[in-house]
Amino acid sequence: MVEIVVNGVTRKVDIPEDTPLLWVLRETLGLTGTKFACGIAVCGSCTVHVDGVPRHSCVLPVRAVAGKSVTTIEGLSRDGEHPLQRAWVAEEVSQCGYCQPGIIMAAAALLAKRADPSDVEIDAAIANLCRCGTYDRIRRAIHRAAKS
Repeated sequence: MVEIVVNGVTRKVDIPEDTPLLWVLRETLGLTGTKFACGIAVCGSCTVHVDGVPRHSCVLPVRAVAGKSVTTIEGLSRDGEHPLQRAWVAEEVSQCGYCQPGIIMAAAALLAKRADPSDVEIDAAIANLCRCGTYDRIRRAIHRAAKS
């Protein structure tokens, strides 16, 4: 049994401790906003915050987050009104949208550290892959969110 705090709620999960956090979130807790893509911590689609730090949940064993606070895209905002989520819509960032939850989570961590990041800082912080190539819109949306 592993106890984790997900989106502010303490949860006890009866699952092998080496199970990747991604699968605990998606399959055990039903939080499907966090996506599986590469499975080797390269693409960033599975990005969540662990104690405020962006982490790739596809390779993070659930035991590593025992007693820590995990925030998923569902926990970023209950109503979809987080400044980044609003900026994503305003800038029409998403095409297929698959990678976007992970990118939004990486961007939220960046804005928590740096209120008005430069393009260079955004590019360094957002290492997530977007197959649709919406990087210019992603930068615009992060700048828009930073202003609000």
